[in-house]
Amino acid sequence: MTVVCSARRQLLLGLGGVAMFTMLPQQVQASRSTKGVRSLGFYNRHTGERQQGSYWVDGDYQSKILTDFSQVLRDHRQNESAPMDKRLFDFAYKLKESLNFDDEFHVISGYRSPKTNAMLSSKSSGVAKKSYHMKGMALDLVVPGVSLAEVRRAAIALKLGGVGYYPKSGFVHIDTGPIRSW
Repeated sequence: MTVVCSARRQLLLGLGGVAMFTMLPQQVQASRSTKGVRSLGFYNRHTGERQQGSYWVDGDYQSKILTDFSQVLRDHRQNESAPMDKRLFDFAYKLKESLNFDDEFHVISGYRSPKTNAMLSSKSSGVAKKSYHMKGMALDLVVPGVSLAEVRRAAIALKLGGVGYYPKSGFVHIDTGPIRSW
């Protein structure tokens, strides 16, 4: 009898969970989906290289595409690449969606080696000594055809990390650190 009651209780708890899930807004349900494809394209303004691909397919990150992305986002000064944070690609993808943008991002800076970062930091107060670029967690980018102010607004609204606005230098910075903006 206790086995039957236990099984019935488990069934009822499971059905209750299904009922609660169906009451969630569709947007929340969709964000939990493991179906679909996420594609991005990058154009490195310093090297002239391009890379496009579907980095996430049906819930799985595609390691070959992620490696290719990391190569095009490498530190061009030192010719060093490092694995980029997968969440950064998700941030860029959601930014692309929110802007209804279908082209490639123009990249000013992706990964930055400690040597390059120290050199840039010594020349500009706008470069953090412990930059997220050195951890593969940041991108400085331009979205062709979209104003920098609009890119900044959309990135801040996503609340996925840091957003820096550099209108004089002509780019927006996004990173997967804490949510903040400057």
